[in-house]
Amino acid sequence: MEKSRRTFLKQAAKGSAIIAAGGILPGFSAKSYASVLGANERVRIGVMGVNARGLALAQNFAKQPNCEVVSISDVDSRASLKCIAKVEEIQKRKPSDVPDFRKALEQRDMDALVIAAPDHWHAPAAILASKAGKHVYLEKPCSHNPHEGELLVAAQKKYKTVIQMGNQRRSWPNVIKGIQELKDGVIGRAYFGKGWYTNNRKSIGRGKEAAVPEWLNYDLWQGPAPRKAFRDNLIHYNWHWFWNWGTGEALNNGTHMIDLLRWGMGVEYPVRVTSSGGRYRYEDDWETPDTQVINLEFDNNSSMTWEGRSCNGKPLEGNTVGVVFYGDKGSLMIDGNAYTIYDLDGKVVKDVKNDLKIDARNLTNPAEALDALHFQNFFDGIRKGAPLNSDILSGHQSTLLCQLGNIALRTGGTLHTDPSNGRIKNNKEAQKLWKRTYQPGWEPTV
Repeated sequence: MEKSRRTFLKQAAKGSAIIAAGGILPGFSAKSYASVLGANERVRIGVMGVNARGLALAQNFAKQPNCEVVSISDVDSRASLKCIAKVEEIQKRKPSDVPDFRKALEQRDMDALVIAAPDHWHAPAAILASKAGKHVYLEKPCSHNPHEGELLVAAQKKYKTVIQMGNQRRSWPNVIKGIQELKDGVIGRAYFGKGWYTNNRKSIGRGKEAAVPEWLNYDLWQGPAPRKAFRDNLIHYNWHWFWNWGTGEALNNGTHMIDLLRWGMGVEYPVRVTSSGGRYRYEDDWETPDTQVINLEFDNNSSMTWEGRSCNGKPLEGNTVGVVFYGDKGSLMIDGNAYTIYDLDGKVVKDVKNDLKIDARNLTNPAEALDALHFQNFFDGIRKGAPLNSDILSGHQSTLLCQLGNIALRTGGTLHTDPSNGRIKNNKEAQKLWKRTYQPGWEPTV
């Protein structure tokens, strides 16, 4: 049975390629194709963390004709039940309710784990999945700290699993075209890049210690993070702004833009990093910066910067989120699945429009149809060993640049880094933040 299934998966890759080539986005039509496939002939996935982004991912994966969602894992029983019902409605098959994702990893009928839990769980869960022989679709950022990113890369090499990070723009067609034009020299040598993200997030107030709700397994939610008392303004979204569990706006949204800049400029690790910012807008429990600028310099005489404004949504370059590359012959801006090329005087030379709706401020599902292309690339990596658009080494490199920015901000100085691996040089205070402290017994290991 398993051998015949593997044989089919290789053959099915051709079918899905035909669908994509015909202009039909996977999961959004061609229902007759989906009905041809048997349950054992799809890539079978479990989803971990389904309250917000994970709920959107689970539904989107369920819409893919060559995928079946077989298990749902969440520490919030309400979120699990809601997600299970929505997935069953889509795929007409009910996934299992497995609250502890570690139990789901024991299921032989699961091929891959989709991880959309809070940031402190990303790398530890992915490493456990790899050890269990499961492939991984990992939401950004791929790690909570640089040490975990290195562990994740090592785990992929050791266990030979497919690990794709969810920086979906790597699979968006017009972004790919724009980056290719950049690499082909349309603006000459790109020597400076700028990325940004803006929003109008409200204050999270001052939380109070409270009893853990009956629907929440708070111990499992904290997992590898050192234990802290439950507070009433933490779960579900506000954990992003606490260092014990989250990584701030720089990794929440900056990862996407830094990744595009690094990809387009062809750089990996910096030689110098600085950052400024703070929690300026409100006085509340929010720990990470709501306003931040990260500057990264590279050894090929180039640099990039990222600006994040969580609490002032005024757009830059007319967009709430985006990147601009500056070269010696012009500039190129990427906005969603669209790009514009300018000459040195700012005159538009070429304007490539997006033909699909994107809502950059939608917190859970800004570009469902485009994201399906990233899923299909992940499936192709599993089925036939196709190159991933965002393999875990690349994901780690982009994540690390944002982490270095946070470390520079928190230590208040300039970081000098090794351009071969990004490691911090001659700075003991900053080096302490390369790795976190773990709850005893929960440390991730390869």
